[in-house]
Amino acid sequence: MTMTQQTKILFTTLLCAAGAWGTAVAQDSDATDVFSEETEESQAPADGYERFRVGGYGEMVAAFKDYGTNRFYGSQNGNVKMNRNTIAIPRFVLAGDYKFNRHWQLGAEIEFEAGGTGTAYEIENTENGEYETEVEKGGEVAIEQFHITYSLNRAFNVRAGHQVLPVGLTNAHHEPILFFGTVRPEGETTILPSTWHETGVSIFGAVGHDWSRVNYEAYVTAGLNANGFDRNTWAGSAKQGFFEEDNFTSPAYTARIEYLGIPGLRLGGSAYYCNNVGANSDKPNDYKGIGRIPVFIGTLDAQYTNRYVTARANCVWGLLDKTGELSNLNRRQSNGSPYSRTTPIAKKAVSYGAEVGLNIQGFVRNYNLALTPFVRYEYYNSQQEVEAPMVADYRLKTSMWTAGVNYRPIPSVVIKADYTTRRIGDGKCNRENEFAIGVAFTGWFYQR
Repeated sequence: MTMTQQTKILFTTLLCAAGAWGTAVAQDSDATDVFSEETEESQAPADGYERFRVGGYGEMVAAFKDYGTNRFYGSQNGNVKMNRNTIAIPRFVLAGDYKFNRHWQLGAEIEFEAGGTGTAYEIENTENGEYETEVEKGGEVAIEQFHITYSLNRAFNVRAGHQVLPVGLTNAHHEPILFFGTVRPEGETTILPSTWHETGVSIFGAVGHDWSRVNYEAYVTAGLNANGFDRNTWAGSAKQGFFEEDNFTSPAYTARIEYLGIPGLRLGGSAYYCNNVGANSDKPNDYKGIGRIPVFIGTLDAQYTNRYVTARANCVWGLLDKTGELSNLNRRQSNGSPYSRTTPIAKKAVSYGAEVGLNIQGFVRNYNLALTPFVRYEYYNSQQEVEAPMVADYRLKTSMWTAGVNYRPIPSVVIKADYTTRRIGDGKCNRENEFAIGVAFTGWFYQR
């Protein structure tokens, strides 16, 4: 039985299960509010609304830097030393959910990234497969989520459509009030797509109670694209989405489990596998000659929160096969393609980090001091290991410290400030230092 036949059978089974159970007497789903860590138990629905809700999240950041724009150009010492400042709106997301009835629900999120876009890519097959590009404005406007959910009960639910893949701590919990820094953790968001959203079908639910409580998710979606792997970001630019249709020849399989049985503690792990990223290429015949190109990504993460402290840790590692042949093909891509041609592509990429913050309000409960000073350490390398005779570029080996403070004047708004210093290539390159300030919000504007 081929991989495509297996996928068709799995899709059919999941969707038939949703229809067959549609007439069953079911409990309300206790899905977690996407804009909060936990929901309070009350007489209201577990997700906080009865019919519909509208909300969103957004971030604004200004950074003051002492390094140049390209650590790979012109010098083996990394970035040149120079003073420059930037200001940006990394993303603004509008979200909405609507319940048709107690079982069926529509969810959607639209992301406006870096100001929006009018960019379009096309492959002109009548002109030997050349890429044509029309650019109206930088940035991106994308459907981050658009799905229909059938909620059977607390333990089993089915969702079909465009949805976020919870690979790693940041993708699983990506709203700006759920991480300390002015920007998302750098390591994860370098080697993985962020926010990583794909089209497909999933099942999810919660099992157990009290100390045995576990949440699970499992997905079959469009897989990564071989064209997008490169030296600097590994799989970070390999997500599909440039064209009207995504290739589904070699689907991806994703699973995530979170243990929530100890108050304040959340332990998570996720796994991603795509059997052949070459089959998902824009021009799959280009990769047929090197056979299957499988990719596996594994992640582990943890969070602990109490009255006094919030601590998080995460680890990501990725393995990619046939990287020598893949590098040779990708460096020869058309100048007009939307993909990077920087090589060699690593067979192994890695990122890990940890952060801890003190909840000042817990120490002085009689005062309104919603301050959280924090410190974070990260290490990441998109060329952790390359195939011989290719040689890794030491300028990709990055370890960094970030220290700062978060202030929450109200629960939905956070004001952030932090200082970051990066050590590049085990100290062989110039350090990169910056100070940043930001404002972000996450919340529902209206619900009923």
